[in-house]
Amino acid sequence: MATKRMKVEICGLDTATLPLLSAADMRACFVRLQQQGDREARETLVHGNLRLVLSILQRFQSRADSGDDLFQVGCMGLLKAIDNFDLSHNVRFSTYAVPMIIGEIRRYLRDNNPLRVSRSVRDLAYKVLHVREAWHNEHGCEPTLQHIADVLHVAREDVAYALEAIQDPVSLFEPVYREGGDPMVVLDQIGDDEQGQSSWIDAIALRQALNRLGSREQKIVTLRFYEGKTQMEVAVELGISQAQVSRLEKSAMHHMRKHVEHKE
Repeated sequence: MATKRMKVEICGLDTATLPLLSAADMRACFVRLQQQGDREARETLVHGNLRLVLSILQRFQSRADSGDDLFQVGCMGLLKAIDNFDLSHNVRFSTYAVPMIIGEIRRYLRDNNPLRVSRSVRDLAYKVLHVREAWHNEHGCEPTLQHIADVLHVAREDVAYALEAIQDPVSLFEPVYREGGDPMVVLDQIGDDEQGQSSWIDAIALRQALNRLGSREQKIVTLRFYEGKTQMEVAVELGISQAQVSRLEKSAMHHMRKHVEHKE
């Protein structure tokens, strides 16, 4: 039973009608194009490889850019691949064309990024992407930031910054979930500004209060309330009795509370 091909409209093109060229047909068209300058053969090669462009576009589905725009850019890459393909290299056309089409799309996305990022950072970001893709193809998993940094001889922080710099901005009203009624948007997932500011101020006040304590009291508060250790565990680590830990802890809490209340 024949499978019905689904119709997809892109740039006014019905993809269900796109032709499929065999390897022999492809080679014959390239021979006619390169030896005779046959423009009809070139047109056949273009239409016969539009499915290749569409398959590559699936890698960029998360981009906010228009699918039609990316399709046209991909077609430009396809045309360059067709015009520069060398039959004597004895490689499949798709093997040659795919990186050229991807490169054309990435250049377009880089040059049309809504955020202005310096060229040096953009260049580093795309080197990072190249290393990450090569590693994934070879090992079937994602490389660590440190591995990428070692390959490119840059700091790990620079790798992270470069990747962050080329991420697309997200609208606060971008839907993230929908079930039945109104969708839930990004803004709904962001905490209340006043509450967030209050927590931030409280954290600063606590840090300042902690810094005003003596070194041993700071150590006890850190072990007890930041690392979650018991008084007995703290006593063993500091080489003092549990009673001393309890006394010093109460004293530290008293001084910190006074400092925070004074700030308020």
